[in-house]
Amino acid sequence: MFEWKPEYSVKISEIDDQHRHLFALAEELHAAMANGRAKAVLEQLLAALVDYTKAHFTAEERLMSQYRYPHAAEHKAEHDKLTTQVLTLQRKFRAGESTLSISLMVFLKNWLEHHIAGSDQQYSAYIRPKLAA
Repeated sequence: MFEWKPEYSVKISEIDDQHRHLFALAEELHAAMANGRAKAVLEQLLAALVDYTKAHFTAEERLMSQYRYPHAAEHKAEHDKLTTQVLTLQRKFRAGESTLSISLMVFLKNWLEHHIAGSDQQYSAYIRPKLAA
């Protein structure tokens, strides 16, 4: 379900590597959910995905700040919105108030693909020439 494709590349190796890792973590979570793994395993995988996503967002935001990307605030707002949504999901899952579902996996997949294909491509187009200079 979560498959990295070459067209997702932002052509900044550090960020591409992080995006590949996000896809791998999300796929691992999806596979565990689909195979009916225990709640403790799912909770651990979800926590790893949440933690890595936050670290990745920090790395992107650092790059945008370093190179004075003019739309950094809007991009960070997208990150903040997803972080809030995922932390709420994680809290509810831990509390037994919700389960991991295929609709959640589809949401994560769509968010990753659209964010990388949209906003991430925009900031990378701005930053890449500065990295090459």
